[in-house]
Amino acid sequence: MTTTPAAALDLRYPIGKFQPQPAYTETERAAMIQEIAELPAKLRSAVSGLNEQQLETRYREGGWTVRQVVHHLADSHMNSYVRFRLALTENAPTIKPYDEAAWAELTDARREPVEISLRLLESLHHRWVVLLQSLTPEDWKHTFVHPERGSLDLATNLALYAWHGKHHVAHILGTRKP
Repeated sequence: MTTTPAAALDLRYPIGKFQPQPAYTETERAAMIQEIAELPAKLRSAVSGLNEQQLETRYREGGWTVRQVVHHLADSHMNSYVRFRLALTENAPTIKPYDEAAWAELTDARREPVEISLRLLESLHHRWVVLLQSLTPEDWKHTFVHPERGSLDLATNLALYAWHGKHHVAHILGTRKP
């Protein structure tokens, strides 16, 4: 998994844009599974001690609030977990995308305490990591079809979500700078 260095200055992509590799080794997949395992604790640390005003801080002009980012991670990672399960139990299923911007504007994403999604992510990531660690080399080749992005294999989707967690934690940490 690589990122674009020039994009690091872009507040939308504080760690660079996701760029998939043609293939991932077992070692790379293991490292990405570890990143999935560690995300809930890193996210909890990133929001630790923030008051209500800070949770309403936008990571960039026109961007989401810290609160919305936390809830978005729960929404997005739930969708990804389900996509893994669908790909493992069906033959190249076509998944249903969702309007993440619209989801971020729903009342629960705008107003609920971040603790709700932090706990959800802890449980979700526990289950997800158990599933990911059980996959065989053949399992990683399973695919699903995203109507807008085309066919994605599970190894690429793992790389995307390992990046996704770090991407949004970086957004939150960026709001904490003096």
